[in-house]
Amino acid sequence: MKHLQWLALSSAATALASSSHDNTSCSTRPYSTWMADSIISRGQGIATIESTSSIYLQVGVVQAALLQLLESPLSSSHRCAQHDYRSYVRQGTKSIVGKLLNASEDTHFPLDRLSLGRGLLDEYLDNSTSSNDRQTAKSAIDTLKQSIDLQPKNQWGNTGGLWYFTYPNWSYLDGMYSYTGFKSMYTNNFNSSAVLNTTNDIIYQLDLLWIHCFDNNTDLLFHGYDASVTASWAAPITGASPLVWGRSMGWYFMALIDWLDENSSIAPSNLWHHVLVRYLDFADALLKMADPNSGAWWQVLNYPSREGNYIESSGSAMFTYGLYKGARLGLFDDGADKYKKAADKAYDYLVDNFVVENQNGTLSWNGTVSVCSLNSSATYDYYVNQPILYDSVHGSASFVLASLENELSA
Repeated sequence: MKHLQWLALSSAATALASSSHDNTSCSTRPYSTWMADSIISRGQGIATIESTSSIYLQVGVVQAALLQLLESPLSSSHRCAQHDYRSYVRQGTKSIVGKLLNASEDTHFPLDRLSLGRGLLDEYLDNSTSSNDRQTAKSAIDTLKQSIDLQPKNQWGNTGGLWYFTYPNWSYLDGMYSYTGFKSMYTNNFNSSAVLNTTNDIIYQLDLLWIHCFDNNTDLLFHGYDASVTASWAAPITGASPLVWGRSMGWYFMALIDWLDENSSIAPSNLWHHVLVRYLDFADALLKMADPNSGAWWQVLNYPSREGNYIESSGSAMFTYGLYKGARLGLFDDGADKYKKAADKAYDYLVDNFVVENQNGTLSWNGTVSVCSLNSSATYDYYVNQPILYDSVHGSASFVLASLENELSA
């Protein structure tokens, strides 16, 4: 299979941007670091003055990918890397930290803002960082925590679901990746006595989405719900939106597997196993819903093969990552083989169809849909006609994560 082969470095790739690493003796490269270097060479995951609210998750997912490479149990997290990943994470943090220092204002941005906690914590814990930068990082972390307390919640039915953004009473799957990661990270590092309360809070938010958005046909979750049941797309009683969007389900699936990994020895056992059951149920549903030809997943998962639908690269990369990681961690009681084989098949398709090798030695990434919002008609036509973006970090950074897990499983 193509993904099991280490990739020869072309002479052009060895010239990829400047780097603090000397890799002149490195004759092969894995896809994980090759794509990570390519993202950096394009300057992605760095906020600019013109950045919109979508920049929070763009920075956050790039930082998550780079930090997982740095923390990888493989022999060297810098294997064949041509950039200093930690310095680039710090650059991303510096570009956006000024936007995070007012808790009330933070609530005007999506829950995606919480994905920046990983980079901030890395900076704060590094004693080689200047005291001023460490203090700023800690202030931003504390402010983000305060912003969760101030985050508007659904009032209809006293459910208390977090608003994903500024749309009243609307909760999305998308925000769970950032919310669960940050909330448990904060407690585990700064308030360990609150582990039980934090775990209960996280499970409550995850389960609200499960209860409101569960799709009996796919055993997956619809994109989100309106607790007031007044949106044009809201289902009676549950308020659920009508479509299972691949990437929103991808964020939720990654939230589950990352939380299980990071809290296996911290969270109360019964609560950890509650989340594990959710993860296992979704893993089985994903195997059932994978396209039988490609092994990857559709943009709209509850209408496979329907005219206009297509295999989407970011959600597929997220699902591949989540399946690989669960198999590596030994979470499947009935054996990991079928889950790993499913991930292998999907990964092969990602490499063959979405990875683009450029003449300058970098990699590009194709087939990632742009933002799909419930602030829309939320119809099938809406989801399948949103623009396809080239080199979207939602896809390319997720591919870095999937590639790292693929390499760990080899």
